[in-house]
Amino acid sequence: MFPVASTFAKHFPLSTVLRGLFLVPWLLPIIVSGTTWQWMMDADSGILNRFLGVVGIDPVWWLNAEHALMSVTIANIWLGIPFNLVILYSGLQNISADLYEAAALDGAGAWRQFWSITFPLLRPVTAITLLLGFVYTLKVVDIIWIMTMGTGSSQTLATWAYAMAFGKGSSAVIKYSEASVVGTILLVVALVMGFVYLAVQRRQVER
Repeated sequence: MFPVASTFAKHFPLSTVLRGLFLVPWLLPIIVSGTTWQWMMDADSGILNRFLGVVGIDPVWWLNAEHALMSVTIANIWLGIPFNLVILYSGLQNISADLYEAAALDGAGAWRQFWSITFPLLRPVTAITLLLGFVYTLKVVDIIWIMTMGTGSSQTLATWAYAMAFGKGSSAVIKYSEASVVGTILLVVALVMGFVYLAVQRRQVER
């Protein structure tokens, strides 16, 4: 994601239009995105398998139990691109161009400028991006449920809790109790990651 944000940080023809296109996954309703990916990954008529057939690769059963995790991961990454792009792009915009000019005058190349200027100054933004991405991925249910209903390898704690709370069963009280326990575990994990982020930020400030 960082190379894309770095590319858009430089002005070039149609950069504004392309940035707008990258926001499309963010603007579409989840049900539209999930249904679209489900259609694209259909084993018989999906466009992905048709493309694989053109290049001589056997069709892939994207949505079966074996490949379900890979399929929902691809869709989830596609959904997360706009959010990560906006945050990283904003962080790059806050880095003064004078620093790069001074480094260039001192003979620093693009790679040296990245490790000495961009990476250190963008570290806090990268940390919050990773944290928010982890928390979002931890709690995602909609895209997984639309595509695979959480079957096979695509089952997560969030989809497991949803299935127990709203799925079919004989004892609603037991189901809701178990689902609430799983939800509490998700909350604890998110809080732990938040405290880890705060600790890292405090250590960076002290340095």
